[in-house]
Amino acid sequence: MAKMAGLGPENCGVSTQQAAFVKKPKKKFAFACAVMASLTSMLLGYDIGVMSGAIMFIKKDLKINDVQIEILVGVLNLYCLVGSIVAGKIADWIGRRYTIAMANVIIFAGSLFMGFSVNYAFLMVGRFVAGIGVGFALMSAVLYTAEISPASSRGFLTSFPEVCINSGILLGYVSNYAFSKLPMKIGWRLMLGVGAIPSIFLAFAVLAMPESPRWLVMQGRLDEAKVVLDKTLDTKEEAQLLLDDIKEAAKIPQDSTTGNGEGVWRELLLHPTPAVKHVLICAFGIHFFQQSSGTTAVVSYSPRIFEKAGITSSDGKLLATIAIGFFKTIFVLVATLLLDKIGRRVLLLSSVGGMVVSLATIGFSLTIADHSETKLTWAIVLCMTMVLAFVSFFAIGMGPITNVYMSEIFPLRLRAQGVSMGVAVNRVLSGIISMTFISLYKAITIGGAFFLFAGITTVGWVFFYVCMPETGGKTLEEIECLFGKLVGWKEASKKMNDVTIEG
Repeated sequence: MAKMAGLGPENCGVSTQQAAFVKKPKKKFAFACAVMASLTSMLLGYDIGVMSGAIMFIKKDLKINDVQIEILVGVLNLYCLVGSIVAGKIADWIGRRYTIAMANVIIFAGSLFMGFSVNYAFLMVGRFVAGIGVGFALMSAVLYTAEISPASSRGFLTSFPEVCINSGILLGYVSNYAFSKLPMKIGWRLMLGVGAIPSIFLAFAVLAMPESPRWLVMQGRLDEAKVVLDKTLDTKEEAQLLLDDIKEAAKIPQDSTTGNGEGVWRELLLHPTPAVKHVLICAFGIHFFQQSSGTTAVVSYSPRIFEKAGITSSDGKLLATIAIGFFKTIFVLVATLLLDKIGRRVLLLSSVGGMVVSLATIGFSLTIADHSETKLTWAIVLCMTMVLAFVSFFAIGMGPITNVYMSEIFPLRLRAQGVSMGVAVNRVLSGIISMTFISLYKAITIGGAFFLFAGITTVGWVFFYVCMPETGGKTLEEIECLFGKLVGWKEASKKMNDVTIEG
């Protein structure tokens, strides 16, 4: 397998014995661990979903303007930036499992702050605390799930954070509708505060999970890593083979300290190998295009979008958002079943192509509705249909694959910090879009904003087609071999497949 300092296709081989194990069924124990780790991500989804409806009532109760609303909605993503970067270091220091537990404790505190907010400033403090916790949760859940999952079912299992995010969004929308019937001063506070309830239970529940075997190897705790691998893989022979590969991939220079992350930033940013450069471009690229597609705007401002289309009643807008959450949840569940069967690339390219068409059609329908003096039923129906199509295409590919891909492509020694950097990029872009969408559509019209998203997403499709290798069905150590030639990766992939077939 590739050494860390010389990562690249020319240094790689494939264990034919491992290839024989690729088709084995997934272990229930790994499934249970992945689900438990991913549940923390549901709290981010809940926050996104519940805030989209809560802001209608917060604006009236606290008498805030559109700029303050943009900041309130989007600033959580910027706080996530801080949380994810810090979490990358902490995950290497205390382990993936304890980092997830910390995330839940911080989210619990943030939810309480928001639920008991008496003014805008107090509410922003709650957003800060919750944002740090969400940054911890996003980074650690994806990292842990990828490192404990067998190659044959890693796509299925590492897509679970996205499943939980979408489930949380749906619960947030339902919470909006349920609590909207209460007095305004109580309703929105309950919407935000109930997120504290599951977080405290999850903080204790995750302590029952085993630690990541790859982190244990980096700490020199090989016996414990072997025990975890025996529980998550199909045979003891497979566990031993993978342990050997992890040990090979985790070799650390003698002048570095095992597990403390020394030299990681230098290898990532100052002196990256060609393969690491390729990984960074793909990692930043997929996060950039995921958020630049406008998904945050659709989810966070769906009531406003439907209002622009012609839906005026609060109940109507909230019920329409519930439909968004429902479609996102259903299609991300479909994605979990397809990721390991048809691969990442096919699903991603199909998903992004559908998103381009949907965004362009949303722009068309909103432009027509915006320039009409009367309510156009067909434009409302077309807009709603295409919004649902957009979130469905996003959920079946671009949404889950971003986390799956990110968790797979970084070498073991660089993985925690690399994933945290990707999450940071994702949250910064999400925050920028959340904090500027209202201003954007006021400047270039609501339809123009969606035409812009469609154009950026088209560029993303080309980027994915040219630069991103297929990673499905390969161990995390084998995936390291695919990177090094930004537009010539297909040669390494073909060579690896030929070796597997010969075996």
